Amino acid sequence: MKRQHHFQLGNTMRPMKRALALGVTGILLAACSHKDKDAPLAFVPADTPYVAANLDVLDDSTREALFAQANAQLPAQVAQMKAAADELKAKDPDAANLLRAFASEFDGKTIEQFAKNTGLDTKGYSAFYGLGLAPVARFQLSDPAAFDAFVGRLEAAYGKKLEVAKVGSTSYRRYVSKESGTELILAVVGKQAVAALLPADVSDHLLREALGLDRPAKSLQDDGRLATLAKAKGYGKQAVGLVDLTRLLPLIASGKDPLFMAMFKAHAETESAKTGEPVANQMQIPASCETDAGRIAARVPSLSFGYTRLDAKHQDMRMDLSLASDITQAFSGLKVALPGLGADGSAPFDVSFALPVTELRTFWSAQADAVAAKPFTCPALADLNDGFAKLGPAMQKAAIPPFGDLLGVRIALDSLDAGNGQGMPSFTGRIVVGTNNPAGLLAMGQMMTPALAQLKVTADGKPVALPADMTRILSQPGWIAMGAKALALGIGNGEDAKLADTLKQPGGDAGQMMRLHLDGAMYQSWVKLMMDKADSLAAMSEAMAKAEGDSADAAAAAAARQQAAARTHAQLASMQAQAARVQSISSEAHVDGNGLVITSQTEWK
Repeated sequence: MKRQHHFQLGNTMRPMKRALALGVTGILLAACSHKDKDAPLAFVPADTPYVAANLDVLDDSTREALFAQANAQLPAQVAQMKAAADELKAKDPDAANLLRAFASEFDGKTIEQFAKNTGLDTKGYSAFYGLGLAPVARFQLSDPAAFDAFVGRLEAAYGKKLEVAKVGSTSYRRYVSKESGTELILAVVGKQAVAALLPADVSDHLLREALGLDRPAKSLQDDGRLATLAKAKGYGKQAVGLVDLTRLLPLIASGKDPLFMAMFKAHAETESAKTGEPVANQMQIPASCETDAGRIAARVPSLSFGYTRLDAKHQDMRMDLSLASDITQAFSGLKVALPGLGADGSAPFDVSFALPVTELRTFWSAQADAVAAKPFTCPALADLNDGFAKLGPAMQKAAIPPFGDLLGVRIALDSLDAGNGQGMPSFTGRIVVGTNNPAGLLAMGQMMTPALAQLKVTADGKPVALPADMTRILSQPGWIAMGAKALALGIGNGEDAKLADTLKQPGGDAGQMMRLHLDGAMYQSWVKLMMDKADSLAAMSEAMAKAEGDSADAAAAAAARQQAAARTHAQLASMQAQAARVQSISSEAHVDGNGLVITSQTEWK
């Protein structure tokens, strides 16, 4: 099995994933806090590899606030859907038409209007989960007839009727993609809508499970695992998600999952038509791949997430990545003495990263030794063996000063002017480099930059002005200061007065790895900078297209660049709409006894 197959199959799935994800955006607002036998979680197998559901309904004011946020970003998301359809058109025109028809249902509407037009109950229960790898979305309806009408509109916009099939007395609509080896099914079962992506040759058993005609032997509602997880991690009941990598990765690598194998076979058939390589040869998956996947999953067993605060003004989340015990032991007690890592950021853009090279070198050297002693034997993971083989020598080189003394980096910007996209943006702020040997780092900088050689910098935090040769390059004044564990550079008027206090700010608490603060105005400046750069690249791309002439290959390359530019523009437009509503965003990451914990707090205007 070639490693690239996984990547290409993922690309094939992505447009359908986007369609399913957008279809449940804004409606995954509730799930089961009671033992309703027909609640969505009652249909989710306890051994599902992934699930996202809600354990309680939102109050009306919070729901309206979330809708307002979603509506602000909806036009850009619709544009992304259309760009994805354009990209898919050459490979699978039918799927592209269906995706564009789906996007049209959101075009010019609000989330509330879409929900009403499709009969979705925004105060009902819903769940998104996997039957193996096959994604299933199940949500309650307030008006089943409206959902049927929605499917009818999809068909009209698509230009074809979806195939109608039956299992017993239950009918469903299906769209089959021969190119990907999959089928998308839509159904109304009782007062619930079901959407699922299944193998084109789906077995009767898997189809009945997806429709809910056959119940799992044990459901997530039965074992209460999501409620237990929410309580343990402090997640609210509005939304809880879990990805079980000990189940997910072996399913992908083993060749035993029906959806994966259907897509793998479709890809192999396409390759066979191009190269003549027999399909059977391409689909040989050694048993070692499942073993190696389990080995990787043991290092990172699960990922979970949920809201910790959700109301009209706040959207706080927590994500937990469980890690093997040797990883947590290496970092959970580590205190990195990077000034500012242990305090909330105060600058409009303020980010601190712990990079304790001594400890990282010890850890990764041990990982390289472990892989060298027991290499991965799955052909798809051959690159991992090569990567770890190179990692050992690289870690030895990292011991050389000044890199071996590095503790981390902090960047605090007080202003950012994106300009017009031409040249470098201008900014004011401070850059702090944490190190166990700041004097040694300064001495090396003086050796490499003669203009610094005459500076007399002491370890008391007092700023020393940079020489004129350097400030001319910066087009503004600059200073350098040194503390016990860091060097700090200040750029811009008034930054010298902040350096001493910056160097005195507390280092990280035990296990702390990252801290970020970003206010809304600065967020908008960053998005403007990215949009300006994207526009410049698009202009360069157009110039290249004209220079390449009118050949078929040149036209195809130009079309690909235009599609990429359209996707990028849509993504940045979505970020721009979000940035306009943000008061501030903060985030923090640390390692505790269970794994990596990442929290974020978003305050809306």
